[in-house]
Amino acid sequence: MQLLRNSDHRRMPWKNGGGETVEVIIHPQGAGLADFGWRVSMATVASDGPFSVFPGIDRTLAVLTGDGMELTIEGLGDRLLTPRSTPLAFPADAATTARLTGGPITDLNVMTRRGSFGHRLVRHEVTDARPLPASSGERLLLALDPLGVSTPDGLIGLQPLDALVLAGSDTVDVLPVGERAAFYLVEIMLA
Repeated sequence: MQLLRNSDHRRMPWKNGGGETVEVIIHPQGAGLADFGWRVSMATVASDGPFSVFPGIDRTLAVLTGDGMELTIEGLGDRLLTPRSTPLAFPADAATTARLTGGPITDLNVMTRRGSFGHRLVRHEVTDARPLPASSGERLLLALDPLGVSTPDGLIGLQPLDALVLAGSDTVDVLPVGERAAFYLVEIMLA
């Protein structure tokens, strides 16, 4: 397991220079934007405009904070994303523009290199302990609220936007600190 605190996430400019990305993790470690196998990041979108194009990459996007944004995606048309929307999967090499629906937003972005890796992004909410069973690939849990992760070695506390990387064989329980807690689970699989 690898604990990634929000305060330690890497800040970097967007590929197209239009904003800032907070990189949670990239694989392999030390890879750049042109040669990563998979990447999980967050970005603040403060104005309307085009998305960066990533050839050969599949992407899934979720809105973490803010009102929302409408995406116009080449070949898919218009899609509205809000914090309660199901994450949206689309090719990162399709021309995409965003229009904010009510001010700046922060999004969660999962990208995998097509033909090498695949991924799934799902939002969960817990009101009591929930087991996360073992899986065939790596998983990343991104906390949206304070929560605990019970592991065979003890309890790990996560604050909002902290992440925990789990190997496929790791089994853990996720516990809310208060009455409920939300988190995103990213699953990375070999293609």
